[in-house]
Amino acid sequence: MAQPLEGTTLLEFLQAGTRTAKVAVTRKDGSASVSPVWFVLDGEDICFTTLNTSLKYKAIVRDPRVSVSVDEESYPYAFATIRGTAAIEKLTVKELLPWATRIAARYVPADQAQEFGRRNAVPEEVLIRITPDQTFAWSGVAD
Repeated sequence: MAQPLEGTTLLEFLQAGTRTAKVAVTRKDGSASVSPVWFVLDGEDICFTTLNTSLKYKAIVRDPRVSVSVDEESYPYAFATIRGTAAIEKLTVKELLPWATRIAARYVPADQAQEFGRRNAVPEEVLIRITPDQTFAWSGVAD
């Protein structure tokens, strides 16, 4: 039977394995754009990095309202859909490196996390922090 994901259970779901977040923003022409991103949580905030030339970045500058979807693609399936407000943190390379490395460590083999962190901690990269405003999340949706 399907169960709502809330509180600690929701946070554990979001942090499990290598699930990506699909971040939806509104393009300049009003159409939607969705991009998968590697992410980590900082408390309840969803954090990821992106280039300051990316469509995501430009859309968030115009309108910080975003939607995020994270799902479990195996039976009995689960998902979280989060509406929130994105904030752009323009950090120095030295400040960004721990974030980029922490995010990479979730998705790449341990011996490659530092390399990926250095690759992504560049002056053109920013940290995006999404603070959830509303969450709709369920586990066991096929039960």
